[in-house]
Amino acid sequence: MIFTTAALAALFFSAATAKDSRTFAVLRHYGNGPLTTCRADPIVSPGTASAHLHTIMGASNFGLNVTGEHLRQSECTTALPKADMSNYWFPTLYFKDPKDGKLEQVPFYYMNVYYFFEPTNDQIKAFPLGLKMVSGDAMLRTPPPGAAYGKGPNMDPSKGPITAASITCPRANFNPPSWPKDSDGSMAGIKTNQDGEGWGFPFEDCDAYASPLRSDVHFPSCYNPKAGLDDYRNNMAFPSDAGNGKQDCPKGWIHTPHIFFETYWNTHGLVDRFKDLVGKESPFVFANGDATGFSVHGDFISGWDERALQQIIDNCDAGHAGIHSCPGLIGGVNDDSKSCKIECPIDEKVDGKLDKLPGNNPIQGWKYGTGGSTSGSSTSGNNLAVDADSAAPKPTNVVKQAVTSQAQTTTVLQTTTVQSTTTVYISAIGAKPTDAATDGKAVGDFKYAGCYEDTSDRVLSGVIRANLGRVNNTACVAHCSSKGFSVAGTEYGGECYCGNELSKVEKLDDSKCSMTCEGDDADKCGGNWALSVYTKSGKVSVRDVHAESHRRRHIHNHYMHHRRTPAGRILN
Repeated sequence: MIFTTAALAALFFSAATAKDSRTFAVLRHYGNGPLTTCRADPIVSPGTASAHLHTIMGASNFGLNVTGEHLRQSECTTALPKADMSNYWFPTLYFKDPKDGKLEQVPFYYMNVYYFFEPTNDQIKAFPLGLKMVSGDAMLRTPPPGAAYGKGPNMDPSKGPITAASITCPRANFNPPSWPKDSDGSMAGIKTNQDGEGWGFPFEDCDAYASPLRSDVHFPSCYNPKAGLDDYRNNMAFPSDAGNGKQDCPKGWIHTPHIFFETYWNTHGLVDRFKDLVGKESPFVFANGDATGFSVHGDFISGWDERALQQIIDNCDAGHAGIHSCPGLIGGVNDDSKSCKIECPIDEKVDGKLDKLPGNNPIQGWKYGTGGSTSGSSTSGNNLAVDADSAAPKPTNVVKQAVTSQAQTTTVLQTTTVQSTTTVYISAIGAKPTDAATDGKAVGDFKYAGCYEDTSDRVLSGVIRANLGRVNNTACVAHCSSKGFSVAGTEYGGECYCGNELSKVEKLDDSKCSMTCEGDDADKCGGNWALSVYTKSGKVSVRDVHAESHRRRHIHNHYMHHRRTPAGRILN
C-alpha cells in the first residue's frame, strides 16, 4: 500500500493526539490555610456578595469580578506551580454544636486537585484562559438524581444522570457502616459501592490516620466554544463512552483535562464535642445551609499559562508526586516557606461562634426540613437570595484586597495523599502507640525539648505539614533548619511543622507523643494533637501572640490611613 505524504502526516497526527491510557498529576497547594474565606463567587454572583461563604484557593487577584487576564496578573498563588494562576473554591463547612446550637467553621485541613488526562480519541488541550466551570448542585437537599444505595458514581452521560460530587469518610474500619444500610436519602446519606464513599454526610466519625472527612467533586472535561467562557451552565459537559476504554467529547467541542477536587476538613478534631451524636446524625452543615451534604459543589476559573499546562498534558505523569515535580515544568515552583493571602472584600463575621450562617442561610434538610431542590443539574449554581443586611458594597467601592506573601509564616498543606479515587484506608488516629522520646535526644543540631499540645491554629506555624513524603524526625529537623527555623515538630506520626517559637506552651506527658514515625519505625513522631518538639537549645520559647496581633492591627490601620485620598476614597 502506498501512502501520500499528506496521508502519512494525518496518520501520525492521529496517533500523536489519541490517548490510550490515563496519566495524571496532583496539583498541591502551600500556605497556612486557604487564600481567603469569603462570601464571593465571581462565576455565579459576579459583582456582589454571593449567597454563601466559600473557601478559596489559588491566585491573589480573586475578587467579586474576575477574568483570566486579571488572574494572570496576580502577585501570588497558593498553587505550587507558578504557571497556575487559577482559582478553586468550594462551600465552607460549619459545625453546629449540639450543646448550644452555635455554628463555627470546621478547621480546613488541605486540598488536592487531581489533573486527569483520560484515554480518548480526542486531543486533550489546555483550558482556555478565563474558562469558568461549576460542578455539583448547591441547591440539593435530597439525593442527586441517579443515586442509590450501593451504586457507584456516574460520570458518563450516556449511562444515566451524572453523580459527580460525593463525600468520602476514611475510617479505621466500617463496622458500623458510615451511612445507614439501605438508606434512601430521606433522613440519612446513601453509601455508594465503596464503604468509605457516599452521597450526604456520614453519621460516623471519619477517623482514618491523617485523613478526615473529605468532599469530592469531579468536573466535566468537554468545553463548548460556542457557549463561551462565561456560560457556566452550558459550556461544559462530561465525555461519553467511545469504546475501547476511551471517552470522547461531542464533535466541535474541546477536550480539556478532567479535574477533581479533594477537600479535607478536620472533623475528627471535634469528635469529643459530638460523640453523643455518632451513629445517629451529623453535626455538620455547609455554608449554604445544607445539613445533608448532598449539595457538595465546586467552582473553577482557569488562570493557567496555556503553554505550561499543555506541556504538562503532553509530557507529565507525575501522579501523587505532584505537578510541581513534572519534568520540564514551565515557570518553576513557588517557595513553600511563603504564604499567599488576601483579605475578603466582604466585611462580615464568618468565624468564631455564630448564631446564624453568613448570609443568613437557613439550615435545611433531614430533620430541619427540605427547602431546596429535589432534582437538578450537576452544574447549577446557588440562587439563594442575599440577605439584605449583609449584602456586599458595589465593586467600585470595594477595598482592594491586600496581598501578603511573607517568608516564614506558612507552608505546605499536604504530606502524603492517603485517599485518592482508588480508596486506601490505613490505621486510625491514635494507633501505633510505642515508647515516647526522652528529653535531650539529639537529632542533627537540634535536641528533643518535649511533647507539647497543638491546636487548630497551629502552635508552630512557620511551615505547616511540610511536603516531605514519609516523615521522620531527622527529615523534619533537616527541612526546618534548611528554611532558617530554630524549632521543628512532628505530629500524628507523619506531619512536620516548623517555626521559631510556640504560640502557646502546654507541655504534655511524653506518652502523648508515642506514634511511630511513618518514615522510621524505630522513632516516635508526636501524637493526636501532640507535637514532638525539637529545638537548637533543647528548650522552647513562647510567642506573645497578643502583642503580635496588636502590632499587625496597628500596621494595617496605618497602611489604610495613608491609602485614603482627602476625599476619603481608597487608592487602588
